[in-house]
Amino acid sequence: MKNKDDIVIVSAVRTPFSRFDSAMMDISSIDLAVIVMNEVIRRVGVKPEDVDEINYGSCVMAEMALETDIPVRQASLLAGFPPEILSVTLDRACCSSLTALRMGYRAIKAGDAEVCMAVGAENMPRAPHLAPGLRKGVRIGHIRLMDNLFELGYTAKGFAPVSVDAGEVALEYGVSRTMQDEWAVKSQERYAQAFAEGKFKIGEEIIPVVVPQKKGDPVVIEKDEAPRKTSMEALAKLKPVYGSPTVTAGNAPPISAGSSALLFMTRKKAEEKKLKPLATIIASIGTATIPREIAVIPALSIQQVLKKAGMTIEEMSLIEINEAFAAMPLVSTKILADSNEKKWLELQERTNVNGGAIAIGHPVGASAARITMTLAYELRRRGGGYGVASICGGLAQGEAIILKVE
Repeated sequence: MKNKDDIVIVSAVRTPFSRFDSAMMDISSIDLAVIVMNEVIRRVGVKPEDVDEINYGSCVMAEMALETDIPVRQASLLAGFPPEILSVTLDRACCSSLTALRMGYRAIKAGDAEVCMAVGAENMPRAPHLAPGLRKGVRIGHIRLMDNLFELGYTAKGFAPVSVDAGEVALEYGVSRTMQDEWAVKSQERYAQAFAEGKFKIGEEIIPVVVPQKKGDPVVIEKDEAPRKTSMEALAKLKPVYGSPTVTAGNAPPISAGSSALLFMTRKKAEEKKLKPLATIIASIGTATIPREIAVIPALSIQQVLKKAGMTIEEMSLIEINEAFAAMPLVSTKILADSNEKKWLELQERTNVNGGAIAIGHPVGASAARITMTLAYELRRRGGGYGVASICGGLAQGEAIILKVE
């Protein structure tokens, strides 16, 4: 039964996700955010002044530092939103744009807002090398540069690279390197089929990025740049990264740039504006566990959000689990299946049916909103139903959301 207090997503859009060496690599994450912030309201005729709150997730702070501070404040002003609008920039690693949605969801539930926007933006290839200590001066000798994309910086404070944690935990759950490579091939194949069927098209999930050139016509990026053909034979030749027992460049996503945005409001407000909801938010939850269990946290998050909603995994027509590595959907679906082999295989068939981040890319701050909109659009194509999306974040943080599409 529909309730006027339901919170509904009315618009959802993202840029294409890039390769590492893309023409997008010189566009700031702030400017990528401006693109989707403008488009997500334009599509449904919502005015900037109608939005009460914008929450914005981004994680690669070294890239944001090139514009110094408060990227959401800068982006909202550059996008033409009123200076009075409330906004927050947050970093919850890959979970960030779903955390941004959950903050807006709470604001609406509390009666502090009616219309909110969740944004995620990242340009990982643009992250600069750092020269710590240089401000003090170097009298003689070499300058040391640091790359905070290397191992994502976790080892600086004694944590293991996430690829090591994910690979080791995967093996403990009986998920082999071969299984992870098989999932990676499947992700690429599913994306290729979905793209051929027109599922990732301009005007639905995607808006193009136009990159001006000093000479000649601008470069127009209209599709995800990372998908590629591969095979088990090709993946088997790749060496594991950062000391992981199983994770390679082939069964992990590429380092990417991209942005995403979700616009949501009360059903009452949507009806006033004569907007048809894309999806109803049934429940949303944030989680965390011990840092090593990053491959497990999507399953724990799904279990908790299902419990909150009083639902079961059997009621979910589709599942999205972000492919931070192939280990994540494989370990998590095995946990959700309670190690029942038949059920595990069945859950895998319902998970990431159009491919995932291994094919699409993973600009970390933007990915949680991406899996949410991918889920909503696919449920709509299938005539509706319930679906759940979940994502892991660095050091075993998690987010999950249940959507219903009429």
